[in-house]
Amino acid sequence: MKFGSLEHDSTQPIEITSEQLDVDQAAGTVLFTGDVFATQGNLRLQAEEITVFYADDSAEGNRIDRVEADGSVVLVLNEEAAEGDFGVYRVADGVVEMSGNVLLTQGPGTVAGDKLVVNLGTGIGRMEGRVRTVLRPEGTSR
Repeated sequence: MKFGSLEHDSTQPIEITSEQLDVDQAAGTVLFTGDVFATQGNLRLQAEEITVFYADDSAEGNRIDRVEADGSVVLVLNEEAAEGDFGVYRVADGVVEMSGNVLLTQGPGTVAGDKLVVNLGTGIGRMEGRVRTVLRPEGTSR
């Protein structure tokens, strides 16, 4: 499955806003809670809470390994959006995994399933778990 406009540059900085911030330096995590928004270039992520995990192998201790989003997760990239209960963004390889009542919207079309995996660098992805969609021939509105 090709997600046309989901191609993204994962080397850009990530900006996060929230109501609260909790840092656990020993665990290498930062927890953002309350109306959390994260942006990286043209990628926008919204959730009830977002946890940033830093890589253990980083000499400087500030390389982000992954970002986990929990609760009413919405990922928007250009004109496409994905919604789900939980999401993981593996920053190094630019892969997003969403699970739990996943709905992908691309223009007028939607695809629903249990799990979505998308490589943001290539735009190639896969929906799993009783996938449901409606295919419309070009030129039809219903």
